[in-house]
Amino acid sequence: MKKIFFVVVTAAMLAACGSSQQQQAQSNSGDANASSDGKAQLSSANANKADAPVMKFEEEAFDFGKIKKGEKVTHAFKFTNTGKTPLIVTNATATCGCTTPTWPKSPIKPGDSGVISVTFDSSSKQPGLQDKQITVEANTNPGANVVHLIGEVVAAK
Repeated sequence: MKKIFFVVVTAAMLAACGSSQQQQAQSNSGDANASSDGKAQLSSANANKADAPVMKFEEEAFDFGKIKKGEKVTHAFKFTNTGKTPLIVTNATATCGCTTPTWPKSPIKPGDSGVISVTFDSSSKQPGLQDKQITVEANTNPGANVVHLIGEVVAAK
């Protein structure tokens, strides 16, 4: 059952990513024409896919198994910048307030690694399967990467 759930969620995410990549490409097309301040130069430089930073996660989903309602789970999603320019994580958001991501604030040089730490608090969740999507925004191409924290909350006894 868990495998079927994961396959369905993954298929839906891939379909959604395709349309968001097109929107991202359309919105980035104007960046090269922006003013010559530092942010515009960074956007213009990263518009070239060959030079853009690449965020490569060791794992894109972590299954925390079964936990009792009220417990917290923390996991570190390790990534490496496999691109040619420094990677800058600008934001990380989760699908709900029960999941809190933290990310590195300083640039990650090519070849170096970083960690997106995610904490899931099950205290406000009803028992059942959970799939918390964490969207990591960075100066990569495409500009968003997604990881999942999945598992099951069971009633506390």
